[in-house]
Amino acid sequence: IIYVDEVDKIAAASSGGGKDVSGRGVQINLLKLMEETDVSLFSQTDILGQMQAVMDMQRGKEGGARTINTRHILFIVSGAFDKLSEQVQSRIESSRIGFDGREQVEHDERDYLSLAETRDFIDFGFEPEFVGRLPVRVVCNALSQGDLAEIMLKSEGSVLGQYRSDFQGYGIDFALTPDAVTLVAAKAYEEKTGARGLMTVLERTFRCFKFELPSTGISSFEVDPATIEAPDAALAALLESEQSVWRASYEAEIDDYEAEFAGQHDVKITFDQSGRDALIRICLAEQRGMRAICERRFVDMEHGLKLIAANSGRKRFRLTKRFVEEPEAELSKRVAASVKT
Repeated sequence: IIYVDEVDKIAAASSGGGKDVSGRGVQINLLKLMEETDVSLFSQTDILGQMQAVMDMQRGKEGGARTINTRHILFIVSGAFDKLSEQVQSRIESSRIGFDGREQVEHDERDYLSLAETRDFIDFGFEPEFVGRLPVRVVCNALSQGDLAEIMLKSEGSVLGQYRSDFQGYGIDFALTPDAVTLVAAKAYEEKTGARGLMTVLERTFRCFKFELPSTGISSFEVDPATIEAPDAALAALLESEQSVWRASYEAEIDDYEAEFAGQHDVKITFDQSGRDALIRICLAEQRGMRAICERRFVDMEHGLKLIAANSGRKRFRLTKRFVEEPEAELSKRVAASVKT
């Protein structure tokens, strides 16, 4: 079986001058193959055929041309055949004589394609001999929403599986709700491009996710109808929820650091809200843990605070945003102030 797609593209132009490089000549050569004949597997301009001939000569063999007979080969051709339905509709409507008092019924494009005759294909730009070698003609129905949903979920190498594989490369997984699957299929159906419409809808949905999520700590997310309708807003909400989760974790780590510092140095520190916000922003920006940030930024803080405590008798200190952003300068200022008092 040999299947040839996009055969409608080799239809010769029905009007206009100039050389037709993709129409009648291609049909005639293809017609030769479709008839019972012996076809050489290599052409004179084929590099592989030339190399094989040289190798046969070196081995002392006669390089007889290898051929295949097309008698038992079934040729199947297909194409979209744009404008053919309009051509058939024009022929049918022009054949009516007089006035038809009955109500005109709107027909689908497939209804007219099923009425296509040999002369319609000839008028479309095919040679009569070529059309004659294709006696069986079938009109394929357009994919329904249910078909598109099944293709998206169950077909081998589906575009949805490709997106899932791409995200899994970054350790991220996602799940589509049943309503989201239905909506994607509906939007793909509206594209009127067959299964290719699934690619259009899913790319529009996942484009912002695949660029933003790999640099975050998100490992999974859910795609619902709201995500399909407004992917940018859904991504913003997802990132905000992730930051709230991280914020709660960072707040707990700050509490642990304050308690541990007080136990080790007999000096109590408390970060106010501005100081906590500054620490969390630094952690998110540097993608590091809270303890690592605190140990690096406040490496000599206990010495300065103990010196202030010795000078002033204070053992409780409130650390602000300015102290977090410039710990050395702020600590020096406080030590100098304690000496004056």
